[in-house]
Amino acid sequence: MTNEAQHDVVVLGGGLAGLCLALQLREKFADLSIVVLERNTHPVPVAAVKVGESKVEIGAHYLAETLGLREHLDTAHIRKFGFRFFWSDSRDDLERVTELGVSRVLPVPTWQIDRGILENHLGELARERGIVFHDGSVVRAVHIEKAEVPHSIEVDIHDKAQVLTARWVVDASGRAGLIRRKLDLDEDNGHEANAVWFRIDDLLSIDEWCDDKAWGERCDPPERWRSTNHLCGPGYWVWLIPLGSGAHSVGIVCDPRQHPLKDMNTFDRALEWLHKHQPLVARACEAKRDKLMDFKFLRNYSHGCKQVFSGDRWALTGEAGVFLDPFYSPGSDFIAIANTYICELIALDRAEESVAPYARLFEQFYFSFYSNTLSMYRDQYALFADAEVMPNKVFWDYTYYWGVLCQLVFQNRLADTALLGDVQKDLAEAARLNLDMQAFFRRWGELSARPNPAVMLDQNELEWFVELNRGLYDELDDVAMRDRLRANVRLMRNLSATMVERAKTACPGLDIGTLASKPDGSTPLFASAA
Repeated sequence: MTNEAQHDVVVLGGGLAGLCLALQLREKFADLSIVVLERNTHPVPVAAVKVGESKVEIGAHYLAETLGLREHLDTAHIRKFGFRFFWSDSRDDLERVTELGVSRVLPVPTWQIDRGILENHLGELARERGIVFHDGSVVRAVHIEKAEVPHSIEVDIHDKAQVLTARWVVDASGRAGLIRRKLDLDEDNGHEANAVWFRIDDLLSIDEWCDDKAWGERCDPPERWRSTNHLCGPGYWVWLIPLGSGAHSVGIVCDPRQHPLKDMNTFDRALEWLHKHQPLVARACEAKRDKLMDFKFLRNYSHGCKQVFSGDRWALTGEAGVFLDPFYSPGSDFIAIANTYICELIALDRAEESVAPYARLFEQFYFSFYSNTLSMYRDQYALFADAEVMPNKVFWDYTYYWGVLCQLVFQNRLADTALLGDVQKDLAEAARLNLDMQAFFRRWGELSARPNPAVMLDQNELEWFVELNRGLYDELDDVAMRDRLRANVRLMRNLSATMVERAKTACPGLDIGTLASKPDGSTPLFASAA
């Protein structure tokens, strides 16, 4: 066994979270000694390597702007045509069900990512930029120390046993959760759901599943296949995500109380389940089953964590810390947020400032973002069946996301403690309002008649919604940033009242709790979505 000299940072795991962190650290600190240890050998296979392929605004901004990968995203991956939803349980006539989506792409770009292509590119960049990237490495033990004592990592690098020492150690090992398990940090977050997924080595073009010319022409260009398509039903949703390699990712995500994993834990069983619930998807996959690339499933995928940042110079990022749900694709968002806080903590340490108080503070911010987002999923899967309530929930969830969390990321204010202190009451109001609205959606869903008219709810038609997205590009000074956050909380308050008013019209006996029901008309919604 050989010993290396001490490194500044050792990252356990060289997937998306670990390699992105290493590159972000290198951008910030040219002289930092960084080692990344990855179990898989590179290059990894394209397409059939990992899920987490759809990127939303924070994750896309992080990759494109923070890490400077815009050219790679534009040339090697697929520009996403937004999220798109069909309430199509047991149906094969998409033109006759409710569709929610955009007819034209929104201003802020997002992408569909082939994880194999991206992670191979990240690995190449890491080595080009002087990061020591050991693929084919197996971490045998991690010894976490306190005070100024360096941490040590026992690792086999290409079958050669070594001991690395590091001032900082960051766990980016995904579900292996090396530090989380070692320190007994696992935490049940109360959200139970399962997922199965597979890749087909060919395009599954949803545009070809319907012969109705008018339906096809609702989108410009007529390329719904570029969307993250959600086909929804009671207690579940199915994803369709195209990949830059030419393959297509298919997933089933469900509440196990309604759809047990045993009914879909092989490809044949999944096909049988799809024939019952989403026959168009089943037929398309069955016709190309000779191009099946992989099949995987995961039980009870969502998990919390008791701690992610420590004043003793260790941290967790990505699924090594927390994971919420694949719906809304928040995984890369929380990688971006955690990695940014970790970079800030390492900067404080290099400046010889005390890390512990900031580790606690940044962790408090991080967990508040996590818990507020978790409320969008927990006990909400019954709503996927409802083409009346669920579109309202999607508008609400995105208003909260773009209006609050995205603002902090796009304006580089995640660690701006002065700003966050000034708007603490506004953020707390937004969080309370969000919790109240998630409970309201559940009560509404219990009374809803679940209409499913043949209509496209085009998000482009709501000017305030498009402007909320476009405004993410604005460059704001301190005063304008505070004003923007407060204005967005007011917008949330009014949107809540708009939804409550319309829900009461549809369901007169609905309990609205303490929510207001007198909007000022500035946040109109589709009549058929209310």
